[in-house]
Amino acid sequence: MKRAVLVLAFATAWTVGCGETLRTKTYAESVRSLQVLVDGQPLTLPYIELGTDQSVAISFDELSYDAKSFYYRIVHCNADWTPSSLSSMEYVEGFDNGMITDYEYSQNTTANYIHYSFSVPNEDLSITLSGNYAVEIAQDNDFDNPVAVACFSVYEPLASVEGDVTGNTLKELNGKYQQLEIVVDYRGVQIKNPMNELTVTVEQNGRRDNMRVLARPTFTQVNRLVYQNMADLIFEGGNQYRSVDFSSRYTYGAGIERIFAEDNVYHVVMTPNVSRMMKGVEMGQDADGAYIVNVQEGYYPEIEADYMWVHFWLPADEPMLQGSVYLMGDLVENRMDVSSRMDYDFENRGYYKDLYLKQGGYNYMYGYVQKGAEEMTLVPFEGSHWQTENRYVVCVYWRPFGERYDRLISYGVIYSD
Repeated sequence: MKRAVLVLAFATAWTVGCGETLRTKTYAESVRSLQVLVDGQPLTLPYIELGTDQSVAISFDELSYDAKSFYYRIVHCNADWTPSSLSSMEYVEGFDNGMITDYEYSQNTTANYIHYSFSVPNEDLSITLSGNYAVEIAQDNDFDNPVAVACFSVYEPLASVEGDVTGNTLKELNGKYQQLEIVVDYRGVQIKNPMNELTVTVEQNGRRDNMRVLARPTFTQVNRLVYQNMADLIFEGGNQYRSVDFSSRYTYGAGIERIFAEDNVYHVVMTPNVSRMMKGVEMGQDADGAYIVNVQEGYYPEIEADYMWVHFWLPADEPMLQGSVYLMGDLVENRMDVSSRMDYDFENRGYYKDLYLKQGGYNYMYGYVQKGAEEMTLVPFEGSHWQTENRYVVCVYWRPFGERYDRLISYGVIYSD
């Protein structure tokens, strides 16, 4: 089908560089399905406890049938995910870099790829400090041009986080927003000036565009910081994520119109995703934007799951000329750039996006970013409701006076329900 396309180029640019915010992201077109999982378990958040035998399993596919020499190196980051001033000798015992030697070729797939995997920490390195970490991955040790970055965090259980989510916000009562209330209990550590030494971050469903950084609490109690009735802790409730499952080439359920093969490539034609703005909150469980690689006609999804072109379609009578429409979720690494931005088809009146995805089950939603804005809104296509179930990850960082890095002394997960 030929399309008359309007490309709206309002996007946030992300590149690797010194002093730049790092995030889990692929940079090479041939690198796909980058995942960072604790002990290799699906749907786990990339947080491990310092001094334990926990590790993060990092994996990705390279669309080729010629094995490459990929290397990794570990970078310590500040609370804002910019590289810290520490040298690797201060946070790694052993080697801060290495070659990725564990790889397997795809089997019984139309797409040729090689699946690479490794773990951190491993027998060649251990991590000695808490905080945020970025693992840069590069071909032939060319770290000036990494192909991917995988992020995870190491925490010390020195404090605790409690919290609640309510529809009673400073903006409205039981409307489209959610208000968080957070209490940090730091009685397990001697902090001289908690008002200035502690930083709290809040992330909703893995998104960076609306992540909040809280420098000061509403008030303090003995060994406790209370963040309450704060405008910075108001989030759009959004809606439950949409889901699609194409783990089988032959049988499929809701959300898929058909699956067909053409020129030895599989295509998944999605059912048109109508706007949910005027509807109530969607019922049912979701995975908060995550995905699981899976294949029903095989036993080893890492190398037996095929890649398919998945065609997303969002009807819209007119293009939104004052901003851009994006797919969101882990399937696009929660990015707001050309890789997730949808194009408008004038002839068929709607937004479309074609993604080359590995078989499995995926969560996704549609968001809108106004020109000049940094934060996405879900209202135009998904609606927003205070009852929506969302996952909020709260991290507590401690930088004592004179220290050169942010210790992660606690993290907690708060669910709205």
